[in-house]
Amino acid sequence: MNIVIPEGSGPVGLYGFARPRPERAEELERLLLSFVEPTRAEPGAWQYQVHRDASDPTTLVFYELWRSADDLRDHLAQPDLVRFQETRMDYLREDLEIHWLTPLTADVTPAHA
Repeated sequence: MNIVIPEGSGPVGLYGFARPRPERAEELERLLLSFVEPTRAEPGAWQYQVHRDASDPTTLVFYELWRSADDLRDHLAQPDLVRFQETRMDYLREDLEIHWLTPLTADVTPAHA
């Protein structure tokens, strides 16, 4: 999967689905949760959440909001994220499903001002 980040001058958001292989589900969950704290510490990270789908508990859902596309690119270049991108199919039964969002509200309260 080649992640193509939409171009734009403002914030960029995304949500996605990670559907793990049954035998790797707990491991994938731990891995995704391990990204939360360091990602939230990145300067451009406004939101970074991991959820479990209420209608399908085997599916993990992630939501991210970034100050800019460049901040998201910097995030994806972090060694742990590069390694995950390279090995993700070891954990997944199908590739990540990512949906891009263009925030319309101007009242975003970032975690890091």
